[in-house]
Amino acid sequence: MSETEQTYHVPVLLNESIDGMNIQPGGTYVDVTFGGGGHSKEILSRMDNSGRLLSFDQDEDAEKNIVNDGRFTFVRSNFRYLHNFLRYYDVEGVDAILADLGVSSHHFDDSERGFSFRFDGKLDMRMNKRAGMTAADVVNTYNEERLADIFYLYGELKNSRKLALVIVKARSTKQIITIGDFLEIIKPLFGREREKKELAKVFQALRIEVNQEMEALKEMLYAATEALKPGGRLVVITYHSLEDRMVKNIMKTGNVEGKNEQDFFGNVQTPFKLINNKVIIASEEELARNPRSRSAKLRIAEKK
Repeated sequence: MSETEQTYHVPVLLNESIDGMNIQPGGTYVDVTFGGGGHSKEILSRMDNSGRLLSFDQDEDAEKNIVNDGRFTFVRSNFRYLHNFLRYYDVEGVDAILADLGVSSHHFDDSERGFSFRFDGKLDMRMNKRAGMTAADVVNTYNEERLADIFYLYGELKNSRKLALVIVKARSTKQIITIGDFLEIIKPLFGREREKKELAKVFQALRIEVNQEMEALKEMLYAATEALKPGGRLVVITYHSLEDRMVKNIMKTGNVEGKNEQDFFGNVQTPFKLINNKVIIASEEELARNPRSRSAKLRIAEKK
């Protein structure tokens, strides 16, 4: 693995997830979260010359990690458009789809991107720098109720209403432009002992809203279900309960809401069978090497 790739993003659950894809040398595969290219490179290493890999990423920084390989196609796009791009590239069915839903360490470590409360900088948080709305737009323009909903639903913050009220009050006298501006307003709401955890939840909630992560994930999961061939694998690494619930639901019931549709005999009508009933988590060895993998959960299902 190159130095650049390591600083960009250390792949989480690398062998477990690629093993879970059940790579056949001449198969067609999709990595919907290319990032530093670690997972994609491992997929390519297990394919022969007739294999094909398409990798998606909406972040222009990821393009610096593109692999020069005739079997590889990079798609600069949000993975919610999976269906459209598979049609565009004349891909009729795929043998496995991998999604690593985590935000790369590269994003957290780049002060210009505004993903982390560890640095000052613009309150941005866009995965795609060409996209319109920033986190500053959200905190300056959303009404109090909408802000409270975001913090409660996406950050699971108990004091979401108080948080929204304080933000709306503060912005009436001065626009919130930087991370520093934002922290000055919200920090007094959190006790010192839980401050980091609570701030992480606030930033997570804003990031999910800015990038429409839940809507994009829903669209991708349905498109993946459609795109997989019978026997094809859906392999997903999640990092928080909201996305994990959606992934678990689609694998168990065929829909993100988790509604059980049963046939005449009471069997659940799902397009998948689970490969691992219990989530796969990082080994002690990986946790020591890469603390980011602490919250990672791997789920694998096979298309019936």
